[in-house]
Amino acid sequence: MRVSPTDPTLYLLDPTDLDDLPPHLERYGRHARAAVEWASTYLCGPHAALGREGPVCPYTQPSLERGLFWLTIYPGAHPELIDVSAAATRYGSWFLELRPRAGKDAHYKAILMLFPDLAAARAPDLIDTVQAALKPAFTARGLMIGQFHATCDEPGIWNRNFRPLRSPLPLLAIRHMVRTDAPFLTKDARYLAAYLRWFGHDVPDRLQAPVREAALAFGLAAPDRSNGSGARVAPYEIDRSRPLAPRTQ
Repeated sequence: MRVSPTDPTLYLLDPTDLDDLPPHLERYGRHARAAVEWASTYLCGPHAALGREGPVCPYTQPSLERGLFWLTIYPGAHPELIDVSAAATRYGSWFLELRPRAGKDAHYKAILMLFPDLAAARAPDLIDTVQAALKPAFTARGLMIGQFHATCDEPGIWNRNFRPLRSPLPLLAIRHMVRTDAPFLTKDARYLAAYLRWFGHDVPDRLQAPVREAALAFGLAAPDRSNGSGARVAPYEIDRSRPLAPRTQ
């Protein structure tokens, strides 16, 4: 188990830690193991309804193999929105400090905030609300925050009838934004502007048309893969390690 060097209330569990939990977390061992099992089987495996070949999440297996897949427990049956939002924001800030901070392996980092005491009926109100509230601030810093629970109705990208974000227990997932995240970010000008800031020069070929269409609809500069002479340029190299602050209106 690792503890944040700047905030002792924050900690992360590696899957290898789950057989030797500290006393105050022992009662949540089965929940944490269930989350790892779900990630190892469901996220790492194919699904008939996914609409494409390959695993549900192509980043989870490398994350597990590289020791970059971490869990934390948020206890309590009645957590307050403001408290959960504050905790998720602090974990987002720590996430940016965790190594590796750059390079391909940084894309495999993931933190799952588990809510094992939260009743399934309350999960949509809490998890979906926190995710929606924090998404602008997270995407602005090159991060994604995902909502998972048993009744999540967010549709799949490749098959709109598939519900890929359903999980056996409520959780919020924090990870780096990647260039293939465009379909999750084209319906809001704030999200798309953040995506273009990070990946405007490196939008995948198959996503060029919808990203360009959305950018023009929002009055944003369309993605441009050249430097003006037709030469391909590298993706932006931007420091993602500065502290994450909630968006204010």
